[in-house]
Amino acid sequence: MKHCLVVDDSSVIRKVARRILEGSDLRISEAENGQTAIELCRQAMPDGILLDWSMPVMDGYDFLVELRSLPGGDAPKVVFLTTENDVAGLARAMRAGADEYAMKPFDREAILAKFAHVGLLSSPNPNGAAAKTPPSAA
Repeated sequence: MKHCLVVDDSSVIRKVARRILEGSDLRISEAENGQTAIELCRQAMPDGILLDWSMPVMDGYDFLVELRSLPGGDAPKVVFLTTENDVAGLARAMRAGADEYAMKPFDREAILAKFAHVGLLSSPNPNGAAAKTPPSAA
């Protein structure tokens, strides 16, 4: 079972994300800021990270830069969450090592689609659960 770390200063967002991702056969752990998340990554590197961009203590950008410098820190697929549709900010996050992004507020389908896109889940089916689909002929 793949492990996903949900990093957000909002306990409500962490709870919603946990429910969505646990329903997709992922093991979930949580951190309320980037510093706590780095400590958890040093103990056991997750397969994927759902990362809030704007947090106290250590924000998403600083977390991502530090994560990618850790041994094995290049491996996790990172989907960052943002409330801003700022092209320069999105580009900065991608240059720092994010694999994908999602806008807040998010829903089940959006998060599952992003996780499928980065390879953490099979393609999501309409029910919101992950399901294997045959590769396209494209």
